Amino acid sequence: MKFRISIRSFLIACSCVAVLTTVPPANAQVNVTQFHNHDSRDGLYIDSGFTRGAAANLTRDMNFDGTIVGNVYAQPLYIEGGPGGRAMVIAVTLSNNVYALDALDGSVIWERNVGPPVSAADLCNPKFNPVGIIGTPIVDLASRALFLDAMTTPDGGETIKHLILSLNVDTGDINPGWPVDVEATVTYNGVTFAADIQQQRPALAIVGNILYVGYGSMRDGCVYHGWLVGVPIDNPASVTAWAAATAAGTHGGAIWAVGGIASDGNNPFATTGNTFDTGGN
Repeated sequence: MKFRISIRSFLIACSCVAVLTTVPPANAQVNVTQFHNHDSRDGLYIDSGFTRGAAANLTRDMNFDGTIVGNVYAQPLYIEGGPGGRAMVIAVTLSNNVYALDALDGSVIWERNVGPPVSAADLCNPKFNPVGIIGTPIVDLASRALFLDAMTTPDGGETIKHLILSLNVDTGDINPGWPVDVEATVTYNGVTFAADIQQQRPALAIVGNILYVGYGSMRDGCVYHGWLVGVPIDNPASVTAWAAATAAGTHGGAIWAVGGIASDGNNPFATTGNTFDTGGN
């Protein structure tokens, strides 16, 4: 299916669309590289052009197209200084499509499909159909890399994978050394990551050059664990992980929250829920 995203939609998603309708000072940077804009996930946006007066005059730009394929669950991101100096909106879909759209008219700068999404019929009690990219990606401007997790089935349902990918934010090309196959690389305390029962809903984060990706389940119909996976952005072969509720007879502890992994700049913070058989959460 096709989904139309407009400047108005982007404003609702990240509260900073004034950059699309006003000209900021030459030294201003209003990039939105992650969920709610900051490591702390505070959702605070500061743009000198986004005044009460400017906000009062915002209208839908009927010349903005932004037609993309797939449903959007993740927050769109905004990057200044893309190819040819064009500002761009990054949008990802449940159909595993990744788009860089021109922020002025919605035309496609580049697009990439990162693999077939997974049908709900092949999963344990999912909330979405199909299941592809759900969690909000993150951009590392220093390396010009976009990081995301995609649930995919390369053979139409027999094999289900979670792949952590790094794309060149200017071209959409997959960066060398990626993707990371989570099930093939992740274990903790005797528990192995099972891609077919885990959902990647939380927004991704980067703390101290390590990409953090959180996982829960589709819903509470399966025996699952919450996972936090860490991947150094300059060494994706060195994967570490932590799982909740790994003691005998326990499961759950999902990292559910859409906001994902918060940080004080030094440490990642994640909340879990629905830890079963332990007397409480």
